[in-house]
Amino acid sequence: MRTLIKVVVTALVIVGISELAKRFTLFGAILASLPVTSILAMIWLYQDTSDVGKVIALSNNIFWAILPSLVFFAVFPLLLKSKIQFTPALIISCLVMGVAYTAYMKLLNI
Repeated sequence: MRTLIKVVVTALVIVGISELAKRFTLFGAILASLPVTSILAMIWLYQDTSDVGKVIALSNNIFWAILPSLVFFAVFPLLLKSKIQFTPALIISCLVMGVAYTAYMKLLNI
């Protein structure tokens, strides 16, 4: 039951952001840029384990993992501005981000 509640709450947050972005792009972007999923993940982790150390580790790892994800947000709008259609631009941006994450993991010897 707890897992179902987690899924429903998380899905509602994501759908809410998407719906807000339809009407107010800037507010949708601000809300989407907030670490909503990270906050939810930390809440769920703490409720499940009561282990502050795990929450600290998750928070630190999220901080450093944001860096390669920023590549997506740099590449995607550039591809769209270059008149590449949405779906190929999304796929290419995800692939480039995947390369950035691979380099990140190699850099950390993971």
